Amino acid sequence: MARREVFVNIYEQITGWRFVAIIILLLIGIGILYYFNQLGKTLEDREKKYARLYAEGIKFTVEQSLNSTCDYTYVQEMLEANETVPMIMVLNGRPTQYSQNIPELEDKNMKWTEKEKLNFQYAVVGEMGQEHPPIEFVVGKDKGYVYYSNSVVVKQLRYFPYILLGTFLIFGSLAYIAYSSSRKAEQNRVWVGLAKETAHQLGTPISALMAWVEVLRGNPEFDASIGDEMEKDVKRLETITTRFSNIGSIPQMSQEKIVEMVEQTLKYLERRISTKVKVHFASHISTDTMVQVNRHLFEWVIENLCKNAVDAMVGKGELYVSVLQLNKNRIAIDVMDTGKGISKSNLRKIFKPGFSTKKRGWGLGLTLAKRIIENYHDGRLYVKDTQVDKGTTFRIILDAKGV
Repeated sequence: MARREVFVNIYEQITGWRFVAIIILLLIGIGILYYFNQLGKTLEDREKKYARLYAEGIKFTVEQSLNSTCDYTYVQEMLEANETVPMIMVLNGRPTQYSQNIPELEDKNMKWTEKEKLNFQYAVVGEMGQEHPPIEFVVGKDKGYVYYSNSVVVKQLRYFPYILLGTFLIFGSLAYIAYSSSRKAEQNRVWVGLAKETAHQLGTPISALMAWVEVLRGNPEFDASIGDEMEKDVKRLETITTRFSNIGSIPQMSQEKIVEMVEQTLKYLERRISTKVKVHFASHISTDTMVQVNRHLFEWVIENLCKNAVDAMVGKGELYVSVLQLNKNRIAIDVMDTGKGISKSNLRKIFKPGFSTKKRGWGLGLTLAKRIIENYHDGRLYVKDTQVDKGTTFRIILDAKGV
């Protein structure tokens, strides 16, 4: 019992740490976005100052007369210091020749006509006006504006944190996939080893039991009917041993009549479960429908689903098993009970190894059933419907012939 609790707690701890890791990653992502957002704002403010200095420099230059003895060297250096921020000056509603860092206007090989150049300038002014409000200045009776846009560096900086987070997400996802695959492979090796060791350990006592049954039959006073029942149970143990030995290896598949196989399994279970559970079987397909299965493993799945249904009903209720036609080549087997149902919180964990709502359950039955159907039979096993205090329906989907 203590071993089971440790086994379950390991998964609970993993889930808890996963939640903590997600919170930490979200905080890191928010921190990165906030940092680069603040950095972008700082650079935008600096570029706005460049634009304002540019406007003041143009204003100062225009206000001075051509005959002024003022030294324009500092002003000229200030205007040329901007090498990244695109700007253009508009005076009295018309773009001027004063512009910076607009490659098309600075390219001497561009053969512009006056109209083409003016139209291009208006287009640039319109785009810059949508990005930032222009900086206004007044020179005498003339009103001017300096339009500007962010530099290429600032524009790229807006997307950089998303690229960075996307890169982390991709590498993180690959690392998680590798870790998850490794963990699942390790779990599979443990289950396979446990199953094969169980089959090996069962082999010797089963052989001994068969011998003891023959010895008892040799006694004239021994009731033959008891011997028959004992032999059936021993054969049942042999079947269980075969099932365990098939786990982890490639099982031998054969064409079986699915209706007959399910019905026989239910008849066997019906004699061994509570008499307060009424079992109903219905087939909506031909009795000759063939399915390629491993009989030992598939019967194990049906038994497992039915036993889980009986446990969910606490030994009292209705168990409905039906075989349905889905389409030309596919059939479904529904196992429905009138038990306590599955809560939403447990629904996503129902097939996880180690999860069990039963006090004495190891939580491997449904996991192995899903593995047998999906890995060995190329089918599907899932919860078709469940309602708390009303019941649950499990559905198996398989390929079939002769439907």
